[in-house]
Amino acid sequence: MDWYSTVFEVIDMRSFSNLWFWVMLAVLWSSTSHWVLGVPFDMVARARRAGGQAAEDLEDLVRINTNRLLFIVEESGLWIVAIGSAFLTAAVILGFYYWVEFAQAVFMLAFPMMFVGLLSINSARRIQAGENSGEALWRRLRLHRMITQFIGVVSIFFTALWGMYMNLTVLAF
Repeated sequence: MDWYSTVFEVIDMRSFSNLWFWVMLAVLWSSTSHWVLGVPFDMVARARRAGGQAAEDLEDLVRINTNRLLFIVEESGLWIVAIGSAFLTAAVILGFYYWVEFAQAVFMLAFPMMFVGLLSINSARRIQAGENSGEALWRRLRLHRMITQFIGVVSIFFTALWGMYMNLTVLAF
């Protein structure tokens, strides 16, 4: 038995039957729902509960992050859309036409993040348009987090369904 056979026998290189893919999926959605527009959500709860300096810190951090995000979108948004679309198209073609399981797994991670990115841009614009302090800011950040969590739940559900399908399909052959 050669070295490659031993390694590939010990470590399963298929994506949906690999524990590391599922760990990555959990970490991705856990961190995405915790960091709302680049701000840890515990800061939102602390600002709402304590007010004062915690609320000022939250407003400053949100202002910095939303300005940064909107600057990036205005300066290079078209390039980001073009490169992201090409990346997702390549993942779809490789994954679902040529049946490359790794490309399917990358698509399952990246496609829902596109919606989170669009949601972040929308929230940043609304915050900059006037929802930038107090109760309006807290409500916007809570809503952003809830929608992100909903996208995550739907994404994990469909990824799990597709992963089970792929594992059963591979085992059948």
